[in-house]
Amino acid sequence: MVSKIIIIIIIFQIFIFSSTKAETWIRAAYYWPEQKEFPISNINSSLFTHLICGFADINSTSYELSFSQSGEKHFSTFTETVKKKNPSVTTLLSIGGNADYSTLSSMVSYSSSRTSFIDSSIEEARRYGFQGIDFWWSFPRTSNDMDNIDLLFKEWQEAITVEATNSTKTKLILTAVVNYFPKVGSQNYPVDSIQKYLDWVHVQNGAYFLPNYWPNFTAAPMALYNPNSTVNNTDYGIRLWIDAGLSPKKMVLILPYYGTAWTLKNPNENGIGAPANGQAQASGLAYKEIKTYIDRYKAKVTFDATYVVNYLTMGTSWIAFDDVETIQHKVSYAKEKGLLGYFVWQVAYDDNNWVLSKTAAQGGHEIIFPPPEDNRNGQKKQPYRLLVIVLPIIAAVILLLGFVIYIYYRWMRKNKSKDVYSFGVLLLQIISGKRVSILYGENDHLSLLEYAYELWKDGKGMEFMDPSLDDTYSPCRLIRCLHIALLCVQEMPIDRPSMLEVSWMLRNEATNLMIPKKPALSKETDHEVVQKESSTSNSEIRSDIDTTVSDLEAR
Repeated sequence: MVSKIIIIIIIFQIFIFSSTKAETWIRAAYYWPEQKEFPISNINSSLFTHLICGFADINSTSYELSFSQSGEKHFSTFTETVKKKNPSVTTLLSIGGNADYSTLSSMVSYSSSRTSFIDSSIEEARRYGFQGIDFWWSFPRTSNDMDNIDLLFKEWQEAITVEATNSTKTKLILTAVVNYFPKVGSQNYPVDSIQKYLDWVHVQNGAYFLPNYWPNFTAAPMALYNPNSTVNNTDYGIRLWIDAGLSPKKMVLILPYYGTAWTLKNPNENGIGAPANGQAQASGLAYKEIKTYIDRYKAKVTFDATYVVNYLTMGTSWIAFDDVETIQHKVSYAKEKGLLGYFVWQVAYDDNNWVLSKTAAQGGHEIIFPPPEDNRNGQKKQPYRLLVIVLPIIAAVILLLGFVIYIYYRWMRKNKSKDVYSFGVLLLQIISGKRVSILYGENDHLSLLEYAYELWKDGKGMEFMDPSLDDTYSPCRLIRCLHIALLCVQEMPIDRPSMLEVSWMLRNEATNLMIPKKPALSKETDHEVVQKESSTSNSEIRSDIDTTVSDLEAR
């Protein structure tokens, strides 16, 4: 009887573990091709699960998507370029952003114009190899706009579903950018439509205080909390969205990689709320510019945990921005609230060492809140004493249960790893049309598994594929199959996924994949690969970037 109970507990724990592992944590970032000093190839795509390229324009007459000559070059190469560093990254085409209000309002107002727009968006996304579509309309103004957006999302999702069914391609992701709380002015967003038809929304910050509107005092323009205002902070907006009926799992939080500057009246009064004379000469600053100022002038950076913002003072210039501490707190906040993840505006503004993006990718940190103070009579001391006794017992039980699960898991993996390995070898043969018994490579010295791994590692996975496999419009499918096959043939059985995990990875393209290690029977060890990559990385020459950036704020 006891053994049956243990087995039931183990199965339950494994089910919970698998469900948690399968849940996607979105680490998205926007890239804007107009930032010409930052080419697509510079993006460290390994730090993100999703990369969004903006913005496609909308023809004001036909309501189809349009691209400038220079913009088309960026859109056409974006997916292929970012996947060289991270084959599993998902790319989205962002539409709008730069479009004027009248074009967007007119487009959503009529069934025929919505159809032209929707059909064109799907066609262009497929043509350029994007795996999703993002709609950026920051400020719809009227109730008719909101009603028509409701219709747009419904018709868009229906068209995407039909296209995926008819083409047998993976269904496109559909997202949108929304205001920081669920209305614009007095007009409410169609929350039910967003919940039902969109995969998620990118929630902007409100740019709550800016020098041109708030010139007399410094402020925290992207505050997570605000003790002096119940309205002008990100937490307020997120709670309103949830109260309006939108699931936290439909929301992705913004991480702004830029700062806002005021001119101080007195450099000695330099906290939040200090007297100011309006905006500084360079109001909008990318994080990499701010880091240059910090290094050059040895500026002291202060973190304010009340607002969750960093700021610095250089003479009479005062800059509020998000540094490492702020990013950690905001990512932790997103997890605490059960949000789907975060998105960066924008990727080109991080510094040369990707400090902010690496911090965000690490998942923030646990924010520990102090327990309530004991009252005068000491009535609350007894529960804490009880916790001192109970918590170690609970911890011991959890550790014991974890050990049992670990032993069971190792036993399962040992018996199933051979089947997984055989499946991986078979999958490699299917997608390549090559035989295992032949050696490959320039000097014919690599096994099929080693040859596949070397091509994948060098971003040349398509060279491994059988030319007869027609996947012209979605090469990422074949690359994903190659990626999964390499996970199956890793040298250590413990590193290989289970067949259940393999099935999940093949059926769900949004699932993030681990980086495969060297395959079994390989001549070169992972340690040697790491040494090579480290040597290559250390030899790269990096130059300081000190440029002026305009239009930094998310629109």
